[in-house]
Amino acid sequence: MTHFRYTKGFVLHCLVLSFCMVFSSLKASEPPLILDYYEKTCPTVLEIVRKEMECAVLSDPRNAASILRLHFHDCFVQGCDGSVLLDNTITLKGEKKAPNNIHALKGFRIIDRIKNKLESECPGTVSCADILTVAARDAVILVGGPYWAVPLGRQDSKTAGYELTETNLPTADDGLFSIITKFIYQGLSVTDMVALSGAHTIGMARCTNFRNRIYGDFTTTWGSNPISKQYLTTLKSVCPTSGSDNNESAMDYVSPNLFDNSYYQILLRGEGLINSDQELYSSILAVETKKLVVKYAENPIAFFKQFSESMVKMGNITNMDSYVNGEVRKNCRFVNT
Repeated sequence: MTHFRYTKGFVLHCLVLSFCMVFSSLKASEPPLILDYYEKTCPTVLEIVRKEMECAVLSDPRNAASILRLHFHDCFVQGCDGSVLLDNTITLKGEKKAPNNIHALKGFRIIDRIKNKLESECPGTVSCADILTVAARDAVILVGGPYWAVPLGRQDSKTAGYELTETNLPTADDGLFSIITKFIYQGLSVTDMVALSGAHTIGMARCTNFRNRIYGDFTTTWGSNPISKQYLTTLKSVCPTSGSDNNESAMDYVSPNLFDNSYYQILLRGEGLINSDQELYSSILAVETKKLVVKYAENPIAFFKQFSESMVKMGNITNMDSYVNGEVRKNCRFVNT
């Protein structure tokens, strides 16, 4: 059995390297983003975003997870270009109502409020893509997470990638190989993937996204722990075998409104709520990812450091066409006329 696991891990490692070489040619060059991009044109931008996010998270801590998820879903579909914020029009099919987004994304009105403030202060200056990137950083800080400096200067896309949401975004039932592939396609490493998955230490999952897990292999990974058994009973009361698809449960039931490393400790106990999370530790292919889960479960400082680095890296994912031919939208929901 040990030899079998080693072989599987070795095969996965080779496949990952192959995907790295193939997809590296697809990754766009990083745009010339800089930390002080708005220093002269809108020096109060960071203060305005921070104040609005403080109000949003104070009114409901779950808003932090909503904004962080928005940023992730934006960057994984044609780069961090604000395309996820676009509403449908006669000529544009937005990403908001795509199957992987329609019930998953919230927080649009928070971005609208920030944009309105900035348009009053610095009209036509700050892109919606930059607003979302900074807001995601502040969201993490406001619930106890790490700080990182955000390079700025993104342009807003004039297009959306409805179809790309189906292929690019990881789903709750993805296996480990599929998850890794989707991250590598974005130019993100296995280490980035495990660290960024730690964002699930805040936020909720809908019943439809964890039903297969709790009525499937949950009892295989949790090891008959009495506390885990009670947790599973609670989950099944929230999410019956049919119906109640929109009922929600925290992905980190220990500290759902605090950005910490308890998410990884939950995976060590085999209690990951959704399949794609528990796969990081329990998959037979999880040779590299398992080590990282253990590392971040034991060392919150290491997790915070890597999460910060990986968030900057993710925030630099850019469709160069959007960067070169993009704009600064006046309204984040619509392309300028």
